[in-house]
Amino acid sequence: MAYLEPQFVIEAALLSASKPMAVRDLRRLFDDRLSAKTVRGHLESLQRFWEGRGMRLVELADGWRFQTSTDVSVNLARLDEEKPQRYTRAAMETLAIIAYRQPVTRGDIEELRGVTVNPATIRLFEERGWIETVGHRETPGRPALLGTTKAFLNDLGLRSLDELPSLDDEPLPDFLLSAEQTEARTSGEEEEPLQKEMNFEKNE
Repeated sequence: MAYLEPQFVIEAALLSASKPMAVRDLRRLFDDRLSAKTVRGHLESLQRFWEGRGMRLVELADGWRFQTSTDVSVNLARLDEEKPQRYTRAAMETLAIIAYRQPVTRGDIEELRGVTVNPATIRLFEERGWIETVGHRETPGRPALLGTTKAFLNDLGLRSLDELPSLDDEPLPDFLLSAEQTEARTSGEEEEPLQKEMNFEKNE
């Protein structure tokens, strides 16, 4: 069998993978004969090689993956026959509070927003895998504490919460995703303060 450069093997594995691959997983390609430092060196070389192309290699919370460049997202969107899913302003505000203030309870969110949180909004983001219960507050009723997941970071192309935009620069991030991910945008709707939210629906 012809010898293959480790970098070629790593590149092929990442291009064919259905999810991000951690360094420890990539080491298995070589029966752990390559150190984590060596594998990371190959990843960084590949990252430089793919710079300025239609695909780019990025490091996320769960590992490394190839994803399409944002420069070509408009073109690729023309091939997608399904309309991107859009979220209401209320839903996006709820997600932003969880991301920036976590862990938080529904009561915390309602106090900050001044309106009742629709349970369907929480359930939607849980089903998408963006938020989860990370514990319970030791107060009467032991309300669930909500936080974001690694899937949330992966879908936004982030390695950690530290890479979220600064609130000083952008008070309410739209959490716009790249072309291969579902887009999340605000609808521009406004609620009356201290009123119960309208039932959450997808905007078509």
